[in-house]
Amino acid sequence: MPRYSIRQACCGTGFFYIVEHGVDKGLQNRLEQLSRQFFALDLETKMQIRMALGGRAWRGYFPVGGKLTGGKPDLKEGIYFGSELNQTHPAVQPGVPMFGANLFPEIPLFRSTVLEYLAVMTQLGHAVMAGVALSLSKDASYFRDRYTTDPLILFRIFNYPPQSNPQGQSWGVGEHTDYGLLTILKQDDLGGLQVKTKSGWIDAPPIANSFVCNIGDMLDRLTKKIGRSVAEG
Repeated sequence: MPRYSIRQACCGTGFFYIVEHGVDKGLQNRLEQLSRQFFALDLETKMQIRMALGGRAWRGYFPVGGKLTGGKPDLKEGIYFGSELNQTHPAVQPGVPMFGANLFPEIPLFRSTVLEYLAVMTQLGHAVMAGVALSLSKDASYFRDRYTTDPLILFRIFNYPPQSNPQGQSWGVGEHTDYGLLTILKQDDLGGLQVKTKSGWIDAPPIANSFVCNIGDMLDRLTKKIGRSVAEG
C-alpha cells in the first residue's frame, strides 16, 4: 500500500486491509483448526485454563458473557495470550500487570502454533508501523526507535457461538475502540465485523488471506489525531 493510501486510511476510516503480507497460510489454517478444536470442548475442560489462574498476567480462557463492553456482556468466548515470559523476567518478578506466562490447553501443537503466530504477527506489526511512519513523512524506524522496540503484545482468539435469542442482543461484542497502538485482526469466512464511519456503520467483509488493521487509541494520541481510532462492533 503506498504511503499516501495508508495516511488516507488512517485519517479517514481508521482501518485498512493488509494483503500480500507473507504470513504463511498453513500457519493461519493450523491456528484456526486448533482454535475450533479448543472451543468445541466442554466448558469444564475449557475452564481448566480460566483467566483467574493467569492472575495479573491477564491470560487464559473466559466463557460467553465473561467480558463486558459498554456495560453489557459480550456474546463471545475467548482465550487471552501475550508474550511468553518466565518468572525471571524483570516485569514478571514485581507482578507488573499483563506480563507473565501463558495458559495453554492440552491440545497437541497448540502452544507451539500460538507462539509461532505471535512471533510472525509481531514482525508484521513492526512492518505496518513502518508504513504508518512513512505515511506521516517520518523515518520508517520512527515508532520502533521511540515506542515499539520491545512492544507489549496481546493476542486473543475469540469464538462467537450462534445466538439462541434473536430478539435480544444482536451483536457478539458492542461498539468500542481499541485502546492499544494497533490491532491486526484475522477474520474467518463468516465475517460480521463492522466499522463506524462519519456516514454510519459499514461492513468490513472477509477478504481471502488478508488481515484487517485497526488504528487504536494510543496511536490516535501519539499522532495527535492524524491516525483515527474508530469504533467497531
